[in-house]
Amino acid sequence: MLYCQRAPYTRTPPQRIALVAFPGVRAFDVSVITEVWDSDRTLRGVPPFELRRTAADPGTPIPLRGGLTLTPDRPLGWLDDLTPTDLVVVPGIEDPYADLPAPVLDALRRAHTAGVPVASLCAGAFVLARAGLLDGRRAVTHWHLASTLAALHPAVQVEPDALFVEDTGIWTSAGTAAGIDLCLHLVRTAHGAEAAATVARSMVTAPSVRGPRPSSSSTPRPAPTATPTPSPPYAPTPWPTSPNPTPSRASPRSPACPPAPSPATSRPRPAPPPSTGSSPSASPQPRSSSNRPTTPSPRSPAAPASAARSRCASTSPPTWAPAPATTATPSVTRAEERARSRVDTPPPHP
Repeated sequence: MLYCQRAPYTRTPPQRIALVAFPGVRAFDVSVITEVWDSDRTLRGVPPFELRRTAADPGTPIPLRGGLTLTPDRPLGWLDDLTPTDLVVVPGIEDPYADLPAPVLDALRRAHTAGVPVASLCAGAFVLARAGLLDGRRAVTHWHLASTLAALHPAVQVEPDALFVEDTGIWTSAGTAAGIDLCLHLVRTAHGAEAAATVARSMVTAPSVRGPRPSSSSTPRPAPTATPTPSPPYAPTPWPTSPNPTPSRASPRSPACPPAPSPATSRPRPAPPPSTGSSPSASPQPRSSSNRPTTPSPRSPAAPASAARSRCASTSPPTWAPAPATTATPSVTRAEERARSRVDTPPPHP
């Protein structure tokens, strides 16, 4: 079997992404940035990235919520070496009222002045606003914090109903899942839709967002008009049981079906010819009462009974029941049968 594989993507140098870390950043946003830009997908045609975790003190682990820690690998001075083709990403923060380190704000200002694109996820917009990068620009944050951002920073034009917006090189996104949309859109903007689709496929998400669009998170769903009636639980119908599980030799038949006529009543035997012996006028010997009758029973003709049985067999389910008890009919030997039907041959005429 032949497997078609894309040619590896090569670019020199790779795009550099700086994750700005400090105490109070959200672990979810850090994991989203790491998943998008820190996984090697070059064998699938995605360009290489160089993701670095920058902090004021690279040797000190940064605690995150949930018992996690983040170990930085570059100082904040690494942002000064970035070019406009690179990217700076700020994760969201847990507390929008918390004090922010001054070296972080200074590094963000220098990167923006150098023309490096700067993006923030969720409540990371408060970090950019504290650095003065959102003054006079449109921005978005989590819908629950939109009024807080507008109250703390009146110079920011808050867009409460957008997934993410861009204004002169500054990107901001709404909460949680909107950060994934912004990261995929940044990959699409820098490397094309095919690379963004490959990254989204590896993350098992849909790259359906083609740009900033209204968010439906602030629009409540209408309440249902009526409470749906729950369906009854499924109960399988048990099979019919019988005290005698062994099927009888007789055909299984529903009790409502008419009984099948016996061969004695459905097949009349012809009467024997009259005797021509010494008494021509004598009637044939009467048959024994134990012999079969010569006429069908008026109870049920043969044809209608068979039709009724066929109709009943097609509509009634089969049931297993012991064979009905029948009265034994006295048997007649062949000698007796020949004796009863013997006819004397008359002598020939002279």
